[in-house]
Amino acid sequence: MPKVILFIATSLDGYIAGPAGEIDWLFHDADYGYTPFFDSVEVLVMGRKTYELSLSFGEWPYGDKPAYVFTRGTPPDDARVRFVAGDAAGLIAGLRARANKNIWLVGGAALVSTFLQQGLIDEFVISVHPLLLGAGIPLFDPGVPRLGLRLAGVTPFESGLVQLRYTTETGSKPGKRSRS
Repeated sequence: MPKVILFIATSLDGYIAGPAGEIDWLFHDADYGYTPFFDSVEVLVMGRKTYELSLSFGEWPYGDKPAYVFTRGTPPDDARVRFVAGDAAGLIAGLRARANKNIWLVGGAALVSTFLQQGLIDEFVISVHPLLLGAGIPLFDPGVPRLGLRLAGVTPFESGLVQLRYTTETGSKPGKRSRS
């Protein structure tokens, strides 16, 4: 069954973007495993702010892979994406039933929190950049449910970036304590 994977970058102090949403601090000097990861996914799910940030990159960065954007507002016309609202669990169930490869949860913090509360994330791939932002948009919103994770891999890079891979523990659901 396809997995929902959160593949995301964070500063050492836990921010995915600066106070104004800036991501100019992200390392771009190497691939950092992005290409093989991108090849392993069939569909993307993101929040509206992440979608809007993607538009600032110039060319659409996700090729022709289907992309679903959660939004509460009126969606713009964009044939590259499907705008959705509400039922994250229903969307993921439908995508898992049709997909042959994994599902990339692109971000951001509000959508990640929703997915955590509903127990929808199977794997976390977090690239920790060796810098402190001091303020910004946190990787996880306050109040996310307690969730046990199992370390599945660590990849250090010469730049100082460390990529951590975690899977959810079997039987660990939001609100339940896992035994360590």
